[in-house]
Amino acid sequence: MGMAFRKLASLMGVLTLTLGLLLSGCGTTETTSGNTSGKIDGKIKVTTTIGMITDIVKNVGGDHVEVTGLMGPGVDPHLYKASQGDIAKLKEADIIFYNGLNLEGKMADIFVKLSREKPAIAVTEYIPETQLQEPPDFGGHFDPHVWFDVKMWMKAVERVRDGLIEAAPQHKADFEKNTQQYLKQLEELDAYAKTQLAQIPKERRVLVTAHDAFNYFGRAYDLEVKGLQGISTDSEYGLKDVQNLVDLLVQRKIKAVFVESSVPKRAIEAVVEGAKAKNHQVTIGGELFSDAMGDPGTKEGTYIGMVRHNVDTIVSALK
Repeated sequence: MGMAFRKLASLMGVLTLTLGLLLSGCGTTETTSGNTSGKIDGKIKVTTTIGMITDIVKNVGGDHVEVTGLMGPGVDPHLYKASQGDIAKLKEADIIFYNGLNLEGKMADIFVKLSREKPAIAVTEYIPETQLQEPPDFGGHFDPHVWFDVKMWMKAVERVRDGLIEAAPQHKADFEKNTQQYLKQLEELDAYAKTQLAQIPKERRVLVTAHDAFNYFGRAYDLEVKGLQGISTDSEYGLKDVQNLVDLLVQRKIKAVFVESSVPKRAIEAVVEGAKAKNHQVTIGGELFSDAMGDPGTKEGTYIGMVRHNVDTIVSALK
């Protein structure tokens, strides 16, 4: 009986080993960035920060990605603090894309920690430092609002493409095809912005907003840009800042200023009232999208739609 038992046990061991090998070869192969295969099967779970990056991932990744954006319409990334729910979304992701250049300043430590477990990629990595602006009031940091120069933002598209290819090389052809199509649309967008904004007489081509988010936009499309606050909405503005901007409006006879979807309107409204007190009528030319896009499902809820909205609003008010 002992001999029979040992033979049965041996046979069971062989069967168990065989079954294990079959399961390892034929079972689910979905992986995360932390495993040794270096390839993700099934949909890639992507978590992004700002909407402009979410839009890139959707366009480049297509049906191969499942994207979760942390910051929706009207959200200011400069002041954003990650909730516990956000931390969970970041941990569940296979890959993370964020802007970098200190835009998501309050989340920097989180990205550093998570980068030890999975790819956490700043989409601005491919932009040469020689093209970045370094405003004196931003504490030695580069201006992070690079999406306002469409040509520069095309570099971010390329970085997302390469990040997705690294995560799922089996879909490389699709990612490259989608990228090529999207970059063509961005080329057309860049040309549209230049053509439309050139219609504004040179002396009126002054863009006044709540904070200095539009400096790359001004450089790319030949507008003078003035903001009440600095690069970050975390910076304070005072009576002197308001007065300086009022004086500019009066001296240059600028007829319109703009509010931003992600910044409280009271700042720019103070400038309008100050100009009115000096007998210079200034209107609010419309709402621009700066650090956040519009509502999902609307044209302004896409990067291309957001830029076109801004261009059309500026031209209409200043032309």
